Amino acid sequence: MAELLEFRIDRLPTPVGELQIVADDQGNLRTIDWTEHEARMRLLLDRYYGKGRYTLRPSRDPSGLTAAIRDYFSGNVAVIDTLPVKTTGTPFQRSVWQALRTIPHGTTITYAQLAARIGSPKAIRAAGLANGRNPISIVVPCHRVIGSNGTLTGYGGGLPRKKWLLEHEGAL
Repeated sequence: MAELLEFRIDRLPTPVGELQIVADDQGNLRTIDWTEHEARMRLLLDRYYGKGRYTLRPSRDPSGLTAAIRDYFSGNVAVIDTLPVKTTGTPFQRSVWQALRTIPHGTTITYAQLAARIGSPKAIRAAGLANGRNPISIVVPCHRVIGSNGTLTGYGGGLPRKKWLLEHEGAL
């Protein structure tokens, strides 16, 4: 039987709602989501780590991650580029999530550009689906991907938050 994973969870009020921040004991972010989407977050954790295979223990500022994300919301948007993340998922999903981290703050790319970045230019829909399954919101900046016509499309936290995040980063 595999060892039970123990994660730390903290909450952070932000200008656009409260976040849940989940990290492991090594200081890696495992998931970030908005508190009103806690059920979705737990489904993702169940999918990636196995139902009943992990625990969430409340913790204040695990490994300084909450403070760093607070810094992001205070204007130091580059701080999220330095935060360690650890994800599971398929190799394709992980390649998309790694590519998301290469999008500089203050810029956006399209889903077609995202697919091209991972060497699969025809896999636009698959890249979009992987983008939508990103478990580490904001730090793995899925909000920086927009429609080919420049419109804001799909964001698990809602389009008003996506717009706010992009404005906050200077992309809009």
